Amino acid sequence: MPTMSVNVTTASSATSVADARESARDFLDGLVHPVTAEGADTVVLVVSELVTNALRHGGGTCTLDLRAHADSIEVAVHDPSPQTPRMRTPDLNGGTGGFGWPMVNRLARATTVTHRALGGKTVSASLAR
Repeated sequence: MPTMSVNVTTASSATSVADARESARDFLDGLVHPVTAEGADTVVLVVSELVTNALRHGGGTCTLDLRAHADSIEVAVHDPSPQTPRMRTPDLNGGTGGFGWPMVNRLARATTVTHRALGGKTVSASLAR
């Protein structure tokens, strides 16, 4: 099965994360071999978390790449920050987060962080199809 992909660039705004989720749903809806409803929800949730984190912690802009492979969906988010995501204790009282990165790691088959030669990083998650 050939790889199918979509690329979306977004800047921080009130609708950025919603637009990324919509792009992910459109991408998944267009696949010849569809993803299950549960699988699609997982992909959209991971897109939401990675784009939110990139916009919040990665410099205010990011690019989302989605790729469909025979047995997986790859979600990759590129941002200008070299800072690697880190596990931290979730903040149950102050509202500062800490839930997203652990959740992405639990949902994904694998996650990787790649530092780019021209600066910034790419955070990728491979999800079961």
